[in-house]
Amino acid sequence: MANHKSCIKRIRQTKTRTEHNKYYAKTMRNAVRKLRATTDKAEATKLLPLVQKMLDKLAKTNIIHPNKASNLKSSLALHVNKLA
Repeated sequence: MANHKSCIKRIRQTKTRTEHNKYYAKTMRNAVRKLRATTDKAEATKLLPLVQKMLDKLAKTNIIHPNKASNLKSSLALHVNKLA
């Protein structure tokens, strides 16, 4: 266990940030899952910019890697374009 006050505070901060990051990462995964499950092109076209915006924000704040965001955006755009 930590002995210094600063270490104890750092543990508290890390725990809070981890919960915060987990929440947003899970929200992003659910949004991606929802978009991939969509079979209606109009609805998918409406959802795509929202999901892309979310991915960009998470990449900007280092919750996910920028390349992962790019790869997801690319694959989701391909998915939406393939819908009939």
